[in-house]
Amino acid sequence: MKPERLPSGSGENVRVKSITVMVGSELHRRARKRAAECGTTLTAVVRDFLVRWSGEETDFERLKRLQDETLREIDSFRAGDRLSREDAHRRGGLR
Repeated sequence: MKPERLPSGSGENVRVKSITVMVGSELHRRARKRAAECGTTLTAVVRDFLVRWSGEETDFERLKRLQDETLREIDSFRAGDRLSREDAHRRGGLR
């Protein structure tokens, strides 16, 4: 059996190691559900945590992660809800 490989983001493949983490079944269920709600997997969540925790996250990766987290938190956005230019610049319009 060939070892699993994971894309490194730099165009090359990186060998991966498998780890086992033991958690209670309820925590596992809630964590998998939360990961699915965020459009990811529990494996990806743990991998991202380990990258940040081990200090291997580059500035670009950190900013990309923060952007993705922020975008996931936005439930809805409508450009039509913005103030008009006149309303925004009217004295007291934003107060």
